Amino acid sequence: MTRRGEPWFDDAAGPLVRPYALTRGRTMGAGQDLDILTVVIVTEVSPPLRRTEPEYAQIVRLCTVPQTVAEVAANLKLPLAVTKILVGDLIGEGHLIFRSPVQAETGPGDLNVLRAVLDGIRKL
Repeated sequence: MTRRGEPWFDDAAGPLVRPYALTRGRTMGAGQDLDILTVVIVTEVSPPLRRTEPEYAQIVRLCTVPQTVAEVAANLKLPLAVTKILVGDLIGEGHLIFRSPVQAETGPGDLNVLRAVLDGIRKL
């Protein structure tokens, strides 16, 4: 508790908004499983932004060019988990589209390459 007239925060500490306040207590997104390398960009025709929190508007401004979720988190100086939730909200509302990172293929194709390498080594 502070005495009357004294500030309840330290200027050097920066904003004292807790991450759970930004996400309204949510720890999981709105259905999209976003990776740190998921690329997001603003849709060509997006609905008006209904959310009043400044973080949502900042994300939309940042994503006029393709950005990874990690880049968005770094630019906003927010924890990655919080950024994933906020980006997921914007995807769910039609403001952003996303592309998941390319996964390395595993399967018979890779096995054939390994066999060819092994055959080449045996011939040495």
